[in-house]
Amino acid sequence: MTEIRELLLSRIRDVADYPEPGVMFKDITPLLADPAAFTALTDALAETAQNTGATKVVGLEARGFILGAPVAVRAGLGFIPVRKAGKLPGATLRQAYDLEYGSAEIEVHAEDLTSADRVLIVDDVLATGGTAEAAIQLIHRAGAEVAGVAVLMELGFLDGRARLERALNGAPLEALLQV
Repeated sequence: MTEIRELLLSRIRDVADYPEPGVMFKDITPLLADPAAFTALTDALAETAQNTGATKVVGLEARGFILGAPVAVRAGLGFIPVRKAGKLPGATLRQAYDLEYGSAEIEVHAEDLTSADRVLIVDDVLATGGTAEAAIQLIHRAGAEVAGVAVLMELGFLDGRARLERALNGAPLEALLQV
């Protein structure tokens, strides 16, 4: 696992002062462009999905889509996008939340999840935990169970883990990298 972590970390680029001054953005596009690194990431997250007994994978807009869809395919599971408000047609459940730079709302199609589902939430970064916590609330409101949260990297200094541990109620939180 150390080899995989080193490979993944070597393909993440720091971009200073983005999206605003004082922020060090973690750019994963070099990782996505490297087939070996992207495959290693997909395999590691798919293993987490299988270990949690997930029946579906939820990807959080937007980079969670890029990671979550191939994880779902690799694990043999369905994929459910959680989108910004107003992007999904039909009946949705909506959840407001606060994030590092303001507030937002996310939505999921209510009919895509059932009480028989165990859902793994996949995203690229765990920062303050606001988006993932809102996704957990949406999944519960849809009647499904949260199997866990899996992310490429956790920004530990923002303490999102503490926020999510309460919301996860014992379900695992897996971060491949701690930054």
